[in-house]
Amino acid sequence: MRHDFFTVENMVLIFAIALCLVWTYQSVAAMSRNWELSERLNKEKRELELAKIEVEAAELENEYYKTDEYQELLARKFLDKELAGEHMVVLPENSEEAKNKFSEVIIEEKETEKTNFDKWMMFLFPNF
Repeated sequence: MRHDFFTVENMVLIFAIALCLVWTYQSVAAMSRNWELSERLNKEKRELELAKIEVEAAELENEYYKTDEYQELLARKFLDKELAGEHMVVLPENSEEAKNKFSEVIIEEKETEKTNFDKWMMFLFPNF
């Protein structure tokens, strides 16, 4: 019993299988490269949009700096300028009683807060 593996039919079959493997590998490599390029393109588009937004924000900020309102605020802040008829009012520091007034209310609200289960029960069964 002798088998001849290197016949024309077998060689064509081996060549076809090798060709299919190379074609599959190249297809997968091309798809992978296309996906990477697509991701890079999307990243660049996002960066471009972000840069456009930053430029627009900077332009708006520059326009704000040119306004009279900003110039007035700057003069008030750094040059201690004021408009005619304005008076400075200096308020005293808050007392300890005033500082602690609302902290008691917050503590009471936290103590009476219902659990998530209780809230669901009240939502699903309002008369319960």
